[in-house]
Amino acid sequence: MEILLYIAALIAAVAFAVLVIYLAMTLKASTRTLNNVANTLEGLEKQMQGITSETTELLHKTNALADDVSQKTAKLDGLFDGVKGIGETVQDFNKTLKQFSSSVSRAAVENQDKASQAVTWGAALFDLIKKKK
Repeated sequence: MEILLYIAALIAAVAFAVLVIYLAMTLKASTRTLNNVANTLEGLEKQMQGITSETTELLHKTNALADDVSQKTAKLDGLFDGVKGIGETVQDFNKTLKQFSSSVSRAAVENQDKASQAVTWGAALFDLIKKKK
């Protein structure tokens, strides 16, 4: 009976040793995996720092470009005001020209008889001048 006790103890010791060996192998594999994860995270952190610096630089350039566009737009406002003034002046000139044309037309209609007499006298005068030559 004592031998069975020794055999049971030996089996328990072997089983414990096998368990320890598998546990050690699992821990080594876990260590390698965690090291790979740590290396990947370090690389990702470096990439994120690069992206952050590039994003910051891009933001500064965008702000500078927006300021430049604002300044140039402000300069163009004066030009558009000038063009608007020219347009208003041309409209006023057209209105005045239409009024003048209307008044000339009215005067021509009202003085049509006098105008025809003037043309007749002018033609007669030309005829006399031609005859004298």
